Amino acid sequence: MDDHTRAVTVHERIFLQRLKCIHIGEPAMTEKERMLRGELYAAQDEELKRDSLRARRLTRLFNETTEEEPEYRTELLTELFQSTGEHISIEPPFRCDYGCHIRIGDDFYANYDCIIIDVCDVAIGDHVFLGPRVGIYTAAHPIDAEVRDANLEYGEPITIGNSVWIGANTVINPGVTVGNNVVIGSGSVVTNNIPNDVIAVGNPCRVLRAITPEDKEYWEEKQREYMED
Repeated sequence: MDDHTRAVTVHERIFLQRLKCIHIGEPAMTEKERMLRGELYAAQDEELKRDSLRARRLTRLFNETTEEEPEYRTELLTELFQSTGEHISIEPPFRCDYGCHIRIGDDFYANYDCIIIDVCDVAIGDHVFLGPRVGIYTAAHPIDAEVRDANLEYGEPITIGNSVWIGANTVINPGVTVGNNVVIGSGSVVTNNIPNDVIAVGNPCRVLRAITPEDKEYWEEKQREYMED
C-alpha cells in the first residue's frame, strides 16, 4: 500500500465516523472545536487557515515595529491575544500560530525570538519573564505514522503560573503546567508539570531544589543594599 492510499484510508475512517455522528443525531464538531478540545483535527481547515493568516499579519506588523513605537506594539498585541493584562512587553521577533488562544497576565516580558504554538489554550499568569528563544508548544503529532501522514494532529493546553522566570532556550512541551514562584534554568526541556516554589532545570527538566525562606532573605537584603546606594 503506497503512502497516498494509506492517507486516504485514514480520512475515510474519519469521514465514516462523522457520518455516524450525523446518523445518531450528534452535532459534528468543527475542526477548530476539535483542536481546542485536544482531539485529532485537520490543520488545513479553512477556518483555521483564516485564523492563522490573521495571526501572521499581526505578528508581521509587530515584528516590523521599532523601539520608538511602544504604544503601537501594545495595540497589536492586544488585538492578537485573547486577553492581556497591564504592562506587557515582547521583544521582536515574535511568532505564534493563532494568538487568539493565548491569555497573558500583568507584567509580562518575553525576550527575543519567543515562539508560542497555540493550537490549544496557553494561559500565562502575572509577573512572568521569558528569556531569549523560549518556545511554548501546545501542538503534537500522532506516534502512528499512518495517522500522522494523513496530516492529522492534536494539542494539549499549557499553563504557566504567577511569578515565573523561564531561562533562555527553554522548551515547554504540550500539556505542561508550571506552578507559581518557579525558576526554570536555561536550555531546559519541560515535559512534565513543575510544582510551586522550586528551581527546575535539565533535559528532561527536573526539580533541582525548593525556593526557600533563605533565598527570600538573601535577595531582599540585596534589594535593600541597592536602594541605599
